[in-house]
Amino acid sequence: MDKKERCDWCKGDALYEAYHDQEWGVPVYDDTTIFEFLILETFQAGLSWITILRKRENFRKAFDDFDFKKIANYSEEKIQELLEDPGIIRNKLKVRATISNAKAFMEVQKEFGSFSDYIWGFVDHKPIQHEVRDYTKQPATTKISEQLSKDLKKRGFKFVGPTVVYAHMQATGMVNDHEISCFRHKEVKGMAR
Repeated sequence: MDKKERCDWCKGDALYEAYHDQEWGVPVYDDTTIFEFLILETFQAGLSWITILRKRENFRKAFDDFDFKKIANYSEEKIQELLEDPGIIRNKLKVRATISNAKAFMEVQKEFGSFSDYIWGFVDHKPIQHEVRDYTKQPATTKISEQLSKDLKKRGFKFVGPTVVYAHMQATGMVNDHEISCFRHKEVKGMAR
């Protein structure tokens, strides 16, 4: 039996625990992976993250493994196909936002060399280390997530409010919000570049 101490939010569900143990909070610098998390977070808006995790493989298949170059060129026919796919969240606004976000993503890459350089610039290219004792008392947004959200919107991104952006920052390791009692807190802390 696994006796590791984990963040309270993931306990009791094997998929959630695996995601927590292997991915959540690990610094991500690869543009395709950052894009995947950004899109999954936009689809998550208004839903639980476990719902998205359970559909993640379906999303990967439906959205060409989150290849933003392909997604930016999706036709109306492909959009209709996605809207009929029961394996994903069939929200017309979010599907269309994924396409416009792919285009905006590539514009940021042109300007900054990579999306990673752009987004990590908001935290001086190193994860913010929090000392979380009780995850339920963590804010859903921060000044940085508000600034980043505002900048993303200015660049044409959709479904990137400060809460979605902060969840993205947590998932991609821009902030370490593992509870200090969690075994991953120190491990993730040691992964910073």
